[in-house]
Amino acid sequence: METAPYRADLADGPEDGQAWWASARDGVRLRIGAFNRDAAKGTVLLFPGRTEYVEKYGRAAHDLAQRGLATLVIDWRGQGLSDRLSDDPMSGHVHHFPDYQQDVAAMVAAADELDLPKPCYLLAHSMGGGIGLRSVMEGLDVKACAFSAPMWGIQLSDVLRAVAWSVSWSSKRLGMDHIYAPNTTNNESYVLIEPFESNKLTRDADMYQYMIDQTLAVPELGLGGPSLRWLHEALQETRTLANRPSPAMPCITFAGTEEQIVDLGRIQDRMAKWPGSQMHWIEGGKHEVLMETPDVRTRIFDQIAGFFDDPAVAIPESAFSRPA
Repeated sequence: METAPYRADLADGPEDGQAWWASARDGVRLRIGAFNRDAAKGTVLLFPGRTEYVEKYGRAAHDLAQRGLATLVIDWRGQGLSDRLSDDPMSGHVHHFPDYQQDVAAMVAAADELDLPKPCYLLAHSMGGGIGLRSVMEGLDVKACAFSAPMWGIQLSDVLRAVAWSVSWSSKRLGMDHIYAPNTTNNESYVLIEPFESNKLTRDADMYQYMIDQTLAVPELGLGGPSLRWLHEALQETRTLANRPSPAMPCITFAGTEEQIVDLGRIQDRMAKWPGSQMHWIEGGKHEVLMETPDVRTRIFDQIAGFFDDPAVAIPESAFSRPA
């Protein structure tokens, strides 16, 4: 594979971090990054959320490396340094949500080409959690999966949900599905316009500044709000997946009690019915639970690594109670 740009100084990850270009089946060019490639315990396939990119998970890769795991991260089509899909490069756009499975296939092929250690595990955040759920349903070869605030539904009021369906559906028929969804950041990166005090992502000021510094240093990594096409595709994909049974695979999921982006009810419902699964609520946590305060991050990565080692370790049934 051809070497791709990678900013080690911004990622703050393991010293061997590196990135490469890969191609999806439909020709979309993707950027993939790997860390700690000589790990003893296997490789984590890390599926980022919407707007995210390789460098943002440098610290997470460091946390996983401390626990004996390699990490492979991808810039999904339409974001990071991968090919953008709209004339407006700041628009979070996708033609069809299952297209992301082509990116997954390219990522798996890259893991093989790089000869990353086996077994493989899945760690998926937000939109990556929706992509990852379809992947494991369709046979992704991982030993166990972990989800962080997975996008198995989008948090909307009943009224706004009806409006979102109507407007996004109509925009496709009118040829206007490339424009930004209402009430989003339009063509600006969220972390550059939202003060830390009111942000929906993390309680940790240092981690929020980490995101800001990366976006300022490499503006090409930035992404604005989602397009109406992305919104319609996301609503349709989450509804489709909600009607499918969970795969026969060990699963651990984390979500913050102060989550304001993804639908906690959808997470609660699936995890309560997923055999062999564990659900952990992070008290006071926001959307980016993998980028919370140091004590929370340590606990989460300890739990993930421990679960990957032995998924049979039980937790109290009360952990499935939905936060107030």
